[in-house]
Amino acid sequence: MVSGSKLKTLSLEQQRRAVKISASILTTDPWEEACQILPDVNTLTRNAVTQAYEQAGVGRPIWTWSSCTTASPRPELVHYDNLMLCERGGAVDFFNSGATWRDGSTPVNVSGGLESKGHPIAATGIANVWEVSTHLRGEGGDRQIAGAKVG
Repeated sequence: MVSGSKLKTLSLEQQRRAVKISASILTTDPWEEACQILPDVNTLTRNAVTQAYEQAGVGRPIWTWSSCTTASPRPELVHYDNLMLCERGGAVDFFNSGATWRDGSTPVNVSGGLESKGHPIAATGIANVWEVSTHLRGEGGDRQIAGAKVG
């Protein structure tokens, strides 16, 4: 990851392989009197994704999102809704439609997710950036998302 000015000093091959990060958002859950222990992941995720879409100037990008656990499908289903990949309450139908498969309309977890990498806690962010960049460069091999332009 480098700045635009640093990129200009790199080789033409490195410049050709560069992928622009158009948005990076950090949010926290909203403070609520009634809930001091559990974070409101639904609101904070929706707030983050809305801000990211606005900052990047895109609608709904191609997703290669990674889930940190395979123990339960519930968190992934909740985030399909929170990330606005489907209509509110439509995560199960969205998943069952095949949309999240590699060849579906909205690929998700095509690398196997963070579990497939051993869930390297400190490296999860860069692992996701690397996965998306790999697809945007057309270097995804067997798991390549055809025509990936935005991740």
